[in-house]
Amino acid sequence: MQNAEGLKRLAGERAAKFVRDGMIVGLGTGSTVYYTVMKLGQMVRAGEISIIGIPTSKATEKLAVTQGIKLGTLDEYPVIDLTIDGADEVDPNLDLIKGMGGALLREKVVASVSKEVIIIVDSSKLVDVLGTKSSLPVEVLPFALTAARNRLESLCTEAKLRERDGYTFVSDNGNYIIDCKFESIPEPGKLEIELNRIPGVVENGLFIGMATRVILGTGNGVKTIEKST
Repeated sequence: MQNAEGLKRLAGERAAKFVRDGMIVGLGTGSTVYYTVMKLGQMVRAGEISIIGIPTSKATEKLAVTQGIKLGTLDEYPVIDLTIDGADEVDPNLDLIKGMGGALLREKVVASVSKEVIIIVDSSKLVDVLGTKSSLPVEVLPFALTAARNRLESLCTEAKLRERDGYTFVSDNGNYIIDCKFESIPEPGKLEIELNRIPGVVENGLFIGMATRVILGTGNGVKTIEKST
């Protein structure tokens, strides 16, 4: 039986098999997507494929460059063939919570212009209802921190400003992230709209109706879950 890291690698490398020569590929952020980017780099260097990657974070951009993947921007390529990314929670509708890595805003922009979105996770990320395991990240303008957090506290059980190494975490976009805890989120589509109506909120980590396929690493190997139509 594979350990958790082994499951991530299996799922990440399996996702790379969906990438075809000539594709514009959204490159997500996180520990599972790391293995996808590494595999894609191997395929590029071997001459198996030629792709343009659109990274969702500075960390992914640096990794892709080291692997020899040619990069582009959304201005150059406003439509993406396929995005591969991770998630913090996945429910039975393939709705997601994302953003514990801090890249939720760029990840959502990239996913929104993608023809297909493949999510790669291990089985621990599956939930019956969103919000039962992971906090929900909400990206806010620094100027609006206190006002936005006060509003968020009225919606959730705890709204905590994210810190890293003793300092306030700052996203690649120069914003702060508030991690909101809920007992559960039974109506994620409704909550997504409500959160984004709060002045100062830039984006939130609810990804509703975006994933088309989930590649799942389990103790019994890799499984694929297709979005029902």
